[in-house]
Amino acid sequence: MVTIEKLLKDGTEIIKQRDYNNPLLDVQLILCHLLHKDRVYIHLNRKEEVDDEIKSRFYEMVHKRNQGYPLQYMTNVQEFMGLEFFVQEGILVPRPDTEILVEKIINYVNKSNLEGRTLKILDIGTGSGAIAVSLAYYLKNSLVTAIDVSETAIKTAEINIEKHNLKNIRTVKADVFENVFLDEKFDIVVSNPPYIKREIIKDLPVEVSQYEPKLALDGGEDGLDFYRRIAEVFGRIHGESAVLCVEIGHDQKQDVERIFKNLNIFKKIEKDNDLGGNDRVVTGFL
Repeated sequence: MVTIEKLLKDGTEIIKQRDYNNPLLDVQLILCHLLHKDRVYIHLNRKEEVDDEIKSRFYEMVHKRNQGYPLQYMTNVQEFMGLEFFVQEGILVPRPDTEILVEKIINYVNKSNLEGRTLKILDIGTGSGAIAVSLAYYLKNSLVTAIDVSETAIKTAEINIEKHNLKNIRTVKADVFENVFLDEKFDIVVSNPPYIKREIIKDLPVEVSQYEPKLALDGGEDGLDFYRRIAEVFGRIHGESAVLCVEIGHDQKQDVERIFKNLNIFKKIEKDNDLGGNDRVVTGFL
């Protein structure tokens, strides 16, 4: 038997400090997951003894985390927009920055007095379903379509749809760029597409470069492949007074705005910053 305090100390010494990780927080979250307790409990019960099975699993997870393996893939949990999401290997872990995109759409709907009509929303490349599920959850008048080419992504999104008991959302396993929605029109199209330049993926933190799916990261040689393709699709499937809203890399605002402008359909294009002050979302309004 070993105490909570001992595990926290050992775990923190095992996990090396790297960019984008916090060894003490990682260790606390691993222990919370194994004990089914929160961090307050762990803090107040540091002398409590832990059985050998949990001790063994704890050290196994800590060593795995030290290799850069994402904590969320071990705990299968990530919080997003105040909701708990199931995540697993093969899908991109939802980031706080992406909440800016979701909040943009929710604020747009609320300010435009659109609550009284049914809004058709399309989430391109849904991954875990974080964007689609959040929009369906907070916009009760929406009918959300979550599309992805990945079987793992669709299964993950469906778990999260069921987790939050949503009836106003559907999944579609398909490539949106292959003329899937020939007869459908959407009021809002959103996407957090792959936007990393192919050559720099290898230079990203090990958590991302080695463990997260390349399919969700690789934006082509200039990182803009998917913006061009999404803009072309939007030109075919948009309804009247529709909106296109995408997440971008911190240095992609001008390029993405130019792609939007080249469609020659938007009356207004806006950009929003993330909490760090970086350009994060570009939105086009018909």
